[in-house]
Amino acid sequence: MDKKKLNVKTTIQAPVEKVWQAYNEPGHIVNWNFASEDWHCPAAESDLKPGGKYKARMEAKDGSFGFDFEAVYDEVINHQKIAYTMPDGRKAVTDFETSGSSTVISTTFDSEDQNPMEMQQEGWQAILNNFKKYVETNF
Repeated sequence: MDKKKLNVKTTIQAPVEKVWQAYNEPGHIVNWNFASEDWHCPAAESDLKPGGKYKARMEAKDGSFGFDFEAVYDEVINHQKIAYTMPDGRKAVTDFETSGSSTVISTTFDSEDQNPMEMQQEGWQAILNNFKKYVETNF
């Protein structure tokens, strides 16, 4: 299956500085980086610079399944853009755009061939929606 580019997007009612902080700091990542309430992210690491590594442990709360999501940062432009490559060669780019007192986050990522594209799109969007909820509730 050819890699197709998929996109998820949301608008968060918070300034880009706070959104950036919550998106990138491991102490925040563990609070939002999961697609549903029956999952969690017990650990995260982020060396936010080109060549730096990102790692987040994602697990079902009942312990039935888990995996490490890993990537290496390719490009980091403070408060604007993060690009990274996953171990299988897929790429993702997240853009942060200020819109008045809000921030628009948009992530474009290469699909993988293990799951249907709709499931991938829905999963990444669910995580982004959870991030939005976390930021708007805690900041």
